[in-house]
Amino acid sequence: MEEIKQIGKNIRKYRVKKGLTQLDLAATCGFDESAIGRLENGNTNPTIKTLLKLAKALEVKLSELVKIK
Repeated sequence: MEEIKQIGKNIRKYRVKKGLTQLDLAATCGFDESAIGRLENGNTNPTIKTLLKLAKALEVKLSELVKIK
C-alpha cells in the first residue's frame, strides 16, 4: 500500500533529521534493527503501539509520522 510506504518515508526522514542510525532508533525503541529497515521500506504495516514508540523516540507527533501527502 502506498500509505504504508509514505509512513516509512516519514520515519526515515525524521530518523535522519535527528542524526540517528537504524540501529540507534531500534535500540531506543527496543526493536530489531531489521524491523526499522522493514518499516522504512514500507514492507510491514506498523501497529499503533509501534508508531507511538517511534514518535516518542524521534520526538515528533504521531500525526507527523502518519501524514500522507
